[in-house]
Formats: sequence, structure tokens, C-alpha cells
Amino acid sequence: MQEGTEIEILDILTKINDNTWEVPKSYKPFMRVPGRIFVSETLLHDLDKGTINQIANVASLPGIQKYSMAMPDVHLGYGFPIGGVAAFDKEEGVISPGGVGFDINCGVRLIRTNLHKEDVRPHMKELVGELFRAVPSGVGSKSRIRVSDSELDDAFTHGSRWAVESGYGVKADVEHCEGRGCIEGADPSKVSEKARSRGKPQIGTLGSGNHFLEVQYVDEIYDSKVASSFGLEEGQVTVMIHCGSRGAGHQICSDYLRVLLQAVKKYGIDLPSKQLACAPAQSPEAQDYFKAMACAANYAWVNRQVITHWTREVFERFFGRDMDDLGMDLVYDVAHNVAKLEEHIIDGMKKEVYVHRKGATRAFPPGHHDLPDAYKAVGQPVLIPGSMGTPSYVLHGTEAGMGVAFGSACHGAGRVMSRGHAKHEFFGKRVKENLEARGITVKATRPSVIAEEAPGAYKSSSEVVDVVHNLEIAKKVARVLPMGVAKG
Repeated sequence: MQEGTEIEILDILTKINDNTWEVPKSYKPFMRVPGRIFVSETLLHDLDKGTINQIANVASLPGIQKYSMAMPDVHLGYGFPIGGVAAFDKEEGVISPGGVGFDINCGVRLIRTNLHKEDVRPHMKELVGELFRAVPSGVGSKSRIRVSDSELDDAFTHGSRWAVESGYGVKADVEHCEGRGCIEGADPSKVSEKARSRGKPQIGTLGSGNHFLEVQYVDEIYDSKVASSFGLEEGQVTVMIHCGSRGAGHQICSDYLRVLLQAVKKYGIDLPSKQLACAPAQSPEAQDYFKAMACAANYAWVNRQVITHWTREVFERFFGRDMDDLGMDLVYDVAHNVAKLEEHIIDGMKKEVYVHRKGATRAFPPGHHDLPDAYKAVGQPVLIPGSMGTPSYVLHGTEAGMGVAFGSACHGAGRVMSRGHAKHEFFGKRVKENLEARGITVKATRPSVIAEEAPGAYKSSSEVVDVVHNLEIAKKVARVLPMGVAKG
């Protein structure tokens, strides 16, 4: 941020505490509620006026509750900022594709193992090569499996359960996914033929961009009790999978943006930006989008489940040990880009709201009914991936986070420069060499992918996580460091 711009931004914001800043309703005449940005003074330097304007724009939408919120990894997005959280009244509010994003249920899952880092590190180059071959990646990559139309409908409708029942995993995997790996009410008839044709050949593919399959190890434990509940211990090897709904989700978002742009006119909704295209939550247009969005979210859980199955197979072959011996249990799987109907306490009353999380992670507290029995005492695992070559974090949800941010936390490090800028700033070959000098093996479809995802293109994951930890939105449990990364 340039100095003049920083002064201008400080003139806009009101400091609430060291990690919370408010965009007052007076900033824009159309704002129905204030904005709240959860960011440290250090991360404030990466904030730009365009992002603040997007936070203000979201605050204009009908039925918005409490605040238009932004997590510490916030940056400019389509309509809503990436890192945005907003909740809308079930009856009086709206549903907006811009509050979910194009990569519906881009998300991340963490798999624990019984392996120690010293078991794996000497073989990292060969292991990453095997994973890269086993899991198709890159733009337009196609799956090793083929599904029929009826199987695609089942994947859209039932999510993780369909994948496990089709032989790609175990029953416990379903229990350890957010919402058990499925949003109810998905309706494949609301998905266009073009979206179906894009999704049909891509189940079990990693995609491109910031998606990855990473072999890591637990470097530090912050809360031994919660870590034990999650099955984590220092020095242990873990695997993190980060990907989403591929072409199906992108097409569903594109299709319904056109529908909802027309709905804005039909229902006479005044918007500061057409990128906020939306419709009243109970309208046919909004409900059709929600049912199609649920299909894409369920598809993404299937996608990560199939990749998990193939990852386990690679580890079994590579180390010559069976799954019971390897102990490759799914810790948890969380969605980053999704809208859900949830019950929250607002102004002392229970209320059903459509919570939009775009580049934000659900972070439910101990005792919540939607958590697996194994985690009810400690709260939901919250998984925050770092950028390539930087730490990732495991946290747990808190009761405080429900009141502060509708049970939401950040989703990653957050970009500070566009992919185009990164490709001009960094050279993929040099980034790879620097990572390998630090003991991190990277394999990608092409050098430009590595340049786009260079660590310098992102904020510090540690700084971002410290904000949500200090606000007690979610509390730190463990830090994991990368040893090998397969990218698209």
C-alpha cells in the first residue's frame, strides 16, 4: 500500500481493538450495517480501498445481519471480497453467488498418518512424483474414472457418502467432513447441461491455481489436549488436499449470475455493483441457485474424497504398508466458498440466516450439533493452509467466534498480488530452486504455476492466523510445515 493510500484508509476506518476495524455506515449512503474487518495493524498495510468499497457494497444488501465482515486474509474479489462473511435473514434477506464465488466449495482436508517425518523426508522427491502421477492436475485435467449421468446425479445429491459407497474411502471419512460432506436439498435438475458436461470428466482432479496436494509434518503443538483429540502429535506426517468443484462449480456460478442479474431488475433491488447480483432468499431464482450451488458443493466433497482414496493407495504402494498400519485417517474437511442456512443468535434471539462464506472457513464451537462425536468436546477442526512453502495451521472453533463472526474464520494466507503480477515478479524455476534449498520438493505442470503461487505473492499465514487466534474466533492447535507439494 502506498503511503497516501494508507492515510486515506485510516481516515475511513474506526479502530475497535488491535485486530478489529470498522467501516462506519456513514462511509457510503447505501450501507444498511457497518463493516467489520478483522486485521492487525501489520496486515492493514496490505488493505486497499477497493476491498473496503466491496465490504461497504455488501453492507447494502437487503436483510444483512450485524455486519459485512472480512477476515484477515481479505483481498479484492468478484462482488464480495475474498475473505468476506455475511449473513442474511432467511425471509427478508437475499442469496448472492458473489458471496460464494466461482469455485464453489473450494476447500481443504487434512489426513493424519502414523509416519514420522524422518520416514518420509529421504523419499520426498519420489513420493511427490508418485502422487503427481496418481492425481490428475492442471487446467482441463481429466479424471481416471468415468461416471454415468445417473452417477453424476448421485454425486451432486449425496456428496461424500456417494464417493465412499462407490469404494473411494471409509465410512469415518463422511463423519469427518463439514456437514458430513453434503448440503441437503441439492437438485441436479437445476444444473445446466454445460455444467454437467464440464464436471463429468473431472471428478478426482486437482485443478490449477492455488490448489495443491501437500505432504507435511507437524512442527509445533499449541494445545496438546485438542491436538490429541484430532490425532495429531509433533513430528507426525500429514497430507493436505486443497481443491474445489472444478468446471462444474465455475459454470454453475456463471449460469446463475446471468439469472440473478435479471432477478435484480424483476424485484427492484438497488445495487452499488452488478457483481452483487442476488434475489430475495425465498424467490424461485435464489432457491434454484441454492439447489445448484449445493450440487457443486457436494461435487467438491466427492472430488476431495476420490483424491484422498488415490493418495492412500500411493502411500500403501510406496511404503509397502497397509492402511491400518499407516493410520491415514481423515482429520477433517472444510469448505471455503459456500452459503448455508444456519441458526445463529442475533440480538439475543435465535434466527435462521443464509451465511455466505467466500474465502472463509466455518469454525463451530464445542458442543455444536453439527460436529462429529469425536470433536464435540473440543470444537471443530479449522484448517488454514499456507501459501506454497509456508506453514499451514490447525485451529479449533470457539463459542466466542459464534458471536463475533457467525462461527467463521479465515481460509488461508490471502494474496497480495495478482497471478499476472506474480508471473512478472517471480520466475518459477528460481522459486522451485529456492524451495528445494529449504528441503521442500515441488512438482507442477509448468513453471508459471509455481511463479503464480510463489510465497511472496501472499500474506504471511502466521500473521493471518494470529489475528483469529487473538480474537478467539478460532484457537491455534498445531502448525504443520511442507515437505513436498504437487500442484496443477
